[in-house]
Amino acid sequence: MTLSNEQIHDTLVLPYLQHALRMHSAGYASAVDIDNGMRFGCGYPKGPMTVAQERGLFTPAEAAGEATAPEFKIEITKVGVVGTGTMASGMIQVFAQAGYDVVFVGRGEDKINGVIASITKGLDKLIEKGKIDENAKSDVLGRLTGSSEREALADVDIVVEAIAEDLAIKTELYKDLDRICKPGAILATTTSSMPITKLGEVTSRPESVIGMHFFNPATIMKLVEVVTTEQTSADVNETVLALCANIGKVAVSCGDRSGFIVNCLLFPYLNDAIKLLESGQASMEEIDAAIKEQAGFPMGPFALLDVVGNDVSLAIEKELFETFGDADFEPAKTLIAKVEAGELGRKTGQGFYSY
Repeated sequence: MTLSNEQIHDTLVLPYLQHALRMHSAGYASAVDIDNGMRFGCGYPKGPMTVAQERGLFTPAEAAGEATAPEFKIEITKVGVVGTGTMASGMIQVFAQAGYDVVFVGRGEDKINGVIASITKGLDKLIEKGKIDENAKSDVLGRLTGSSEREALADVDIVVEAIAEDLAIKTELYKDLDRICKPGAILATTTSSMPITKLGEVTSRPESVIGMHFFNPATIMKLVEVVTTEQTSADVNETVLALCANIGKVAVSCGDRSGFIVNCLLFPYLNDAIKLLESGQASMEEIDAAIKEQAGFPMGPFALLDVVGNDVSLAIEKELFETFGDADFEPAKTLIAKVEAGELGRKTGQGFYSY
């Protein structure tokens, strides 16, 4: 039996809506933040809570009102960034373009020069598009200070780290940052998967530790998931929300739990799409076309899996399955097979599709 486009849509989108409703009813995130997460993190035309409301599955209890703008409770004038990869370079550019002095730390001069070259290239593209001029470019580059020594971060007001997703490496860094950074400085992580509470525990300032999960590329994607632990102070949270607004980002608030908002809703849906394919009720092409047509999502699930990388998708799905123990989150057999065969997606030239 081959499913119709509408049946494919309902098979995949209704469980996604139910997951969003459960997330909201558990008090994990507000309806607005859940919607903004999926709109600005995935490019969806509508968030799941809005769609659920339109389908009669959700009635907002809270009256819609003007949200109060977050305020800086802690002064932020100088920002530190640890890391020199794509994400780190993007964040450095975003902070500097917003007018902040940025000290960034990398391993060696070649990495530091690579960041400057990457940002210069990005600024040149903006000049070509008429969005900035040469003076603005000079101003941005003038706000950057690169160093191979973490001690250069001693006087920054906030440090945002974007290093390897490895808990041992991150905890070593946090111990060092706690020693180096001035009292009151905020320690933020861009992790999408590590428990932020554990990073706070190795410092003498767990109240100053918070998540700032930027989406890649940071210069383009508007979303930042601001993740608080039970120890994060209200002033730190408020300040980071204000900082996100100041750099032109849409911040959503959530707690320190596996997947945060976006990954927790996105990856089970992608996993469900693979399981639907396995059932033989629809082909990849039919599923991708149906989702784009019926839901208005910018990409079908299989095209998106190949962009994200099947290895990354499997790692996140495993983590969600371990955390929540939901049988629906168990990684699809085909996803496991793709990873074992090295068919990781666009980056290897072969995933669900061939490139």
